[in-house]
Amino acid sequence: MKTRQLSVFVENKPGRLAEITSNLAEEHVDIRAVSVSDTTDFGILRLIVNDPDRGREVLQRHGCTVSLTEVIIIRISDQPGALAIPMKLLYDNSISVDYMYAFLSRREEAASVILRVDDCDKAIALLQQNGIGMIGEEEIRNM
Repeated sequence: MKTRQLSVFVENKPGRLAEITSNLAEEHVDIRAVSVSDTTDFGILRLIVNDPDRGREVLQRHGCTVSLTEVIIIRISDQPGALAIPMKLLYDNSISVDYMYAFLSRREEAASVILRVDDCDKAIALLQQNGIGMIGEEEIRNM
């Protein structure tokens, strides 16, 4: 179950995030999860939205440099050590995690973690075989 993430190149200047998020809001693109990494001059805004194709189109229309990146989203219980289980599975099977970030789910006692890995298909199969819950784009769309 792959999910597409918007990766947006963002100038590091006041008001830029407000502009981008307002553009999405005006077009009814709902942000489910967000991560920002930055340097002095620019940043990468990563977004999980309810409609990735529409989100990309909206942002490109407003002059943003946007790409769609495949990620996976796992569902883990909200308890100590829950994240360690899938992380060890991936490590033991030589799957690298490039980055990750999380968001709260409306489901009780669950957290969702977005992972960018070097082999999505292998990671999905491994995690599902080991009982790690996954979230796909359809579920994101309906959240």
